[in-house]
Amino acid sequence: MTLAERLRELRSQQGWRLKDLSEKSGLSVPYLSDLERGRTNPSLDTLQTLAGSYNVTVNDLLAPVDFYGERTEASLPKGLAELIADPTLGAEITPEWQRTLARIELRGKRPESKRDWYEIFLHLKRVLEG
Repeated sequence: MTLAERLRELRSQQGWRLKDLSEKSGLSVPYLSDLERGRTNPSLDTLQTLAGSYNVTVNDLLAPVDFYGERTEASLPKGLAELIADPTLGAEITPEWQRTLARIELRGKRPESKRDWYEIFLHLKRVLEG
């Protein structure tokens, strides 16, 4: 997950609009939008401000962020990580499928359970592989 995705995810989990986050953090809506679109990178002060707005530590804010271009287990959504770790079901999930599934989000929300992720995988596989 990129930093932009993580920032968008945290805001969505709170059910906040950019304007709500702006009021809580003191950062402008256009700047927050640029952060969530990956158009700009925040300073350490900005990360601390955002973490405080979400009532998390900077470490918690950054924990799922992949800075090296490789997806790590910590950067995967919980249910998807459980699916991939499953010795039976996870055997079907190639690295390419992991990257594809990890991008799935609808209105700022992601599937939560291993079962939900598996059902999405099976559906996409049927559609894409015919």
